[in-house]
Amino acid sequence: MAALEKVRDEAPPKAPARGRRPSRPRGSVPAPGTTPGEKRLAASPSAWFVWSGMAAFLVLLLGIIVAVVVDSFGRSWFDTWLPAEWTAQWYAESWDRFDLTHVIGVTVGVALAVVVLSVLIGVPAAYLLARRSFPGKRLVNVLFLLPILMPPITYGIPLATVMYAFGLGRSVVAVILVNLVPSVPFVILTMTPFIEQINPAIESAARMCGAGMRQVFTRILAPLLVPGILAASILVLVRTVGMFELTFLVSGPQSDTLVVAIYRAMTSAGGGEARQLISAMAVMYTTTMLAMLVVALRFVNPTQLVAQVKEARDD
Repeated sequence: MAALEKVRDEAPPKAPARGRRPSRPRGSVPAPGTTPGEKRLAASPSAWFVWSGMAAFLVLLLGIIVAVVVDSFGRSWFDTWLPAEWTAQWYAESWDRFDLTHVIGVTVGVALAVVVLSVLIGVPAAYLLARRSFPGKRLVNVLFLLPILMPPITYGIPLATVMYAFGLGRSVVAVILVNLVPSVPFVILTMTPFIEQINPAIESAARMCGAGMRQVFTRILAPLLVPGILAASILVLVRTVGMFELTFLVSGPQSDTLVVAIYRAMTSAGGGEARQLISAMAVMYTTTMLAMLVVALRFVNPTQLVAQVKEARDD
């Protein structure tokens, strides 16, 4: 027995089978002479091209933001990279001259109203499209796509004509109504896949236990749809705050949102306003948008959103 163990220990290691390469631990550095097909993706020309494009885009975006911020804090200058004097008076002056307290209040109020109404109308409509089959269902889906795919100005002018005909022009109500036209279809198209991924057997079991349609919707479907509702609400919120065409056509001095107020300031008196005032308003607009996104993302985690949708689909 001792002789056999000695022979086994002294035997040379087995050579790998012909045609099969020895396995290399994952994450190890490839040996010299590696074939091009085994090179890492980061070393390929296409990867360098993608990274270069992303870097150029980020540099351009950062440059624009920095230029606007610097302009909003500086006095007039021409032959230097940075202004010789810095001041914050442009913010105070633009706030008072354009009544931004009222403008931001209208912007936030319109956005929240559009979000709430879009969810209240869009979620039940999405449930019907996800759970019911009826003649012309595909045509209805196509009609919901039109306000999202078409430029807002194409249907904004007829909408504005209707609003002015009913005496709603230049009012906050008109601004809310015209923004509902693209927002409700957006919620419907966003929520329909969420509802389709929920197993209908859950609703059937609840009905067998005596639950009515309202109880099924509020106690069973609503908790499962919360991630989708929050995601749709965030997108509608950002879309409404940034919507210019529809809001501009029906708004007035007392119903302008911030993006429309910036445009009116740029074009007032033939563009006679100081450039720094417009830059200050642009910085405040961007800050408002970022604040809304931060608050919204505080309650919605994209990773948890995907996980909860997967769990609802598996159930």
